[in-house]
Amino acid sequence: MRSSYLEVTFRRGRPLAAYLYLPRTPGDKSDHVEEAGAGLLVDYTANGKPIGIEITAPAQVDVAELNQVLVHLHAPAVTNEDIAPLRAA
Repeated sequence: MRSSYLEVTFRRGRPLAAYLYLPRTPGDKSDHVEEAGAGLLVDYTANGKPIGIEITAPAQVDVAELNQVLVHLHAPAVTNEDIAPLRAA
């Protein structure tokens, strides 16, 4: 996978959780998780490559906070349009 994408889980029409998949190669698997802010957990491979961000509190995350984490991870930034599904319902 060469680009990031967002997957959102809804419950009763509201975002319950989300996962931002980061660029990865086939076979990359999560080895450990680190907290990266309020409601943000980063999955890393065994060699330390970030492969995704779990968003446990979608209503509390804003694009600036998420982009701060992405800059730290040397990953592509997101826009308000990219995370619009988190604002659904």
